Amino acid sequence: QVQLVESGGGLVPPGGSLRLSCAVSESIFSFSVLAWYRQVPGNQRELVASSPRYGSRWYSDSVQGRFTISRDIAKNSVDLQMNSLMPEDTGVYYCNGERPEPTGSNLNYWGQGTQVTVSS
Repeated sequence: QVQLVESGGGLVPPGGSLRLSCAVSESIFSFSVLAWYRQVPGNQRELVASSPRYGSRWYSDSVQGRFTISRDIAKNSVDLQMNSLMPEDTGVYYCNGERPEPTGSNLNYWGQGTQVTVSS
């Protein structure tokens, strides 16, 4: 069973940095896309950054230039480096992986989420 486990969330003051990590139970190269989403109460989950197996990384306008998504081969993880954090970055951050299956379909897998709170 595929598992994604996030870590690294916490409380940080505005302007600070955090690094989130998502440990993946299967090879990160078996996923066509690995991504990070964010959700705040009352809102839909929004895509923050994505790392396709082939092609360029993508970032939402709200985090472009401040966040960096990367795949760590040694740890078999997908990480999100978050700099210059702002209060509006507060939310639960979820790791997501899209993986092609032998049947030809693509399945989506989610982690349990990690809370990030940006506040003084």
